[in-house]
Amino acid sequence: MEKRDLRTDFPGLTTADGQRWHYLDTAASAQKPQQVIDAMSRAMGEDYATVHRGVYARSANMTMAFEAARERVARFIGAASPNECVFVRGATEGINLVAQSWGSVNIQAGDRIMLSQLEHHSNIVPWQLLAEKQGAHIDVCPLTDDGRIDLDWLEANLTEQHRIVALAHVSNVLGSILGVKRAAKAAHAVGAKLLLDGCQAAPRMRLNMAELGCDFYVFSAHKLYGPTGVGVLWAPEDTLNAMPPYQGGGAMIDRVTFAKTTYAPAPGRFEAGTPMIAEVIALHAAIDYVDALDPEKLFQHEAELVRQARSELSQINSIRLLGPEQSAGILSFTMEGVHPHDIGTILDEEQVAIRAGHHCAQPLMDHLGVPATARASFGLYSDAEDVAALVRGLKRVATIFG
Repeated sequence: MEKRDLRTDFPGLTTADGQRWHYLDTAASAQKPQQVIDAMSRAMGEDYATVHRGVYARSANMTMAFEAARERVARFIGAASPNECVFVRGATEGINLVAQSWGSVNIQAGDRIMLSQLEHHSNIVPWQLLAEKQGAHIDVCPLTDDGRIDLDWLEANLTEQHRIVALAHVSNVLGSILGVKRAAKAAHAVGAKLLLDGCQAAPRMRLNMAELGCDFYVFSAHKLYGPTGVGVLWAPEDTLNAMPPYQGGGAMIDRVTFAKTTYAPAPGRFEAGTPMIAEVIALHAAIDYVDALDPEKLFQHEAELVRQARSELSQINSIRLLGPEQSAGILSFTMEGVHPHDIGTILDEEQVAIRAGHHCAQPLMDHLGVPATARASFGLYSDAEDVAALVRGLKRVATIFG
């Protein structure tokens, strides 16, 4: 990490009365640097115009900026072409798009879909809807004892009936990291596609689609220090062009008549209507910010903070630490006799913000045998002071509850 204090770039990390706010909920949504806020403000203000339609200069300039953002996304994730990058409202819409478009053509009655026990609801429910509609079956890959997707089991249980394997690149609860190349090899060995939920990986890891070997990849901008309301679906251009449109409307067409409509090639065919213009511009700024800091260094920085926190919290007897020792910036835990909501409330009094609940991963909670967990998640702006504040706060919780 750079020696300068990155926190100064993030106005949301200081309270109204000037206190330091220990924000440990980055896995839910990252704070925004001033550079991103400024980019979005300009796009909503002096630079604003619609895209892909106007013949006047400002519209043309905004269109170029919008498509430059797509090119920036492609470079950031190692895509072969900007045409492989579809702008969606977020990873949730990206998964739904694949399920409803690709799935409606490629999943038939009797086919099988493989998920895992640690998936976010956004990578479960769309596949359930598809399975119910098509008459397909869902299988669930178990976890290892330390909370990783069990790739031994996956390899042994995938069959030629499986059409798609949909897994989290990084767990939003446990921070465990998927062995992507091995998962891709296992899926492709039976002729299945691999979709990766990259929401927690994109802000923390350097990505290269060719090296990962997956077939679909989704992530959301707001976890990548960008705005809400925009995300990216990546897939090879030929795959996208073989998929039917997900929604109909303006911009996604080639020619419309009442007799027949033909559709634009990817990515346009999946971007019906006026897009999220300012948000896409701000995503470009967020990627520039993160990339300049080197995602590999960010990963090591956040992993070290998790190690520090695990070491300190392991000294508190009532705390049960969940997940593997090696985690990508995320640490979930429970405290004996204390509900996670009470933990979160008391920590808030100490200016420490964590997440408490089921984290949109109720099947994982069932597996862990708890209704909810407390989760501390670190970001590029986090440091040892945040860890210390978390530990102090949890010691106070332990004292209050005896």
